[in-house]
Order: sequence, then structure tokens, then C-alpha cells
Amino acid sequence: MIRVVLVDDQPLIRSGLRVLIADTPDLEVAGEAGNGAEAVELVQRLRPDVAIMDIRMPGMDGIEATGRINADPESKTRVLVLTTFDDDEYVYGALRAGASGFLVKDMPLKTILDGIRVVAAGDALIAPSVTRRLIEEFAARPEPAATTRRAVVDGITDREREVLTLVGRGLSNTEIADELTISVATAKAHLARLFTKLDARDRVHLVILAYEIGLVAPPR
Repeated sequence: MIRVVLVDDQPLIRSGLRVLIADTPDLEVAGEAGNGAEAVELVQRLRPDVAIMDIRMPGMDGIEATGRINADPESKTRVLVLTTFDDDEYVYGALRAGASGFLVKDMPLKTILDGIRVVAAGDALIAPSVTRRLIEEFAARPEPAATTRRAVVDGITDREREVLTLVGRGLSNTEIADELTISVATAKAHLARLFTKLDARDRVHLVILAYEIGLVAPPR
């Protein structure tokens, strides 16, 4: 059973999600919060598997709450941001704060339920529309400083750099294994080392890092 907390300042949104999850056998709502501060306290107390987090809320917003949840060394809760198209400007901040996924509220209900399961399993996902916004964000940024890129690249092996590049391009573990002519188990081992060396919480953050240091160039 996947235990979920709902974080949104709109009771109607929380109610809709609660009803949706109540009809899903493998999910249950462990608690609800109306702002970021309540969310942090709730997660610390209940230790749910997933927190479904809105961004724009009074007081502490979802980005700060996500950061605080992930800063807790005892927290295993993964944050799935569920927001509106108008919040695209906050996508990068939320992912940098440690969100494991980012979906928009007008997506099909099945997609949202599947997203909860994906994040709970330790994977990451980003809505296609959000991915486009991220690419636009990276495209508008200046080239990374040579010293920044060198500091990261010097800390990993050539093979790990290849794997990081392919992760940044969006390849799955199987596709990475095929591309590099290695086993899937070996690809996973390289990823595990990248998570440790780069202090990355999940695959989303490896993608961000690959763009940030210039291993993957956004389309122009």
C-alpha cells in the first residue's frame, strides 16, 4: 500500500484527489495539508511514501516545503508536484529542491495515479509540457563556466560521463545498455555510482545536471 499526503491550499482539489485515491486499491491518503509548513510537519509525523505537492500556497510555498522535506536525512518521502500550466516558471526550482516528479492538474486521472506509483517506486517523471519548458529554460541560460564543468566531470569516470550524457538525452536503462554495449545491470551500477558521486536524489536531477554542465545541449 502506497501512503500519500495531499498538499494544496484549495480544499476542493484535495477532496477530488482524496476521492480518486480512495477508489484505488493500492493507494491510501494518510493526511492532508493546506500549506507548506503544514506539509513539512505532516511528513515528519506520518512518514508517507509520497507527498502530492502544489506550488503556490500561502505562507511557505511548495518549493520551500519540498526542500525542507528532502533536507531531512530520515525522510524517505518522495515529492510529486501537481500544479497548473501557469506555474511553469517554478518547475526548475521545484526539481532543484528535490521533487521527483512534476505533473499538471489537467492531465488524465490515470496519468496522475500512475505518476504516484512511479515516484513511490523510486523513479522520476516529468510531464511532456514541463519538459519543453525546462529545455527552453536551459536554452536561455549562458554556457556553464569551464571550472564548474571541470569540477563535475573530473569527479566521474569516462564511462560514467557517457552514462550521464545518455541519461540527459532521456534514454532508459535498457537503451543506455544497448548504446554502450553493456548489460542493464552494469548500466544500473554506473547510475548508482553517479547518484552517490553527484549527490543526486534521482534521475531527474541527473538530467538537470547533464544540461547544467553542458554534457547535453538543448535544441536551439
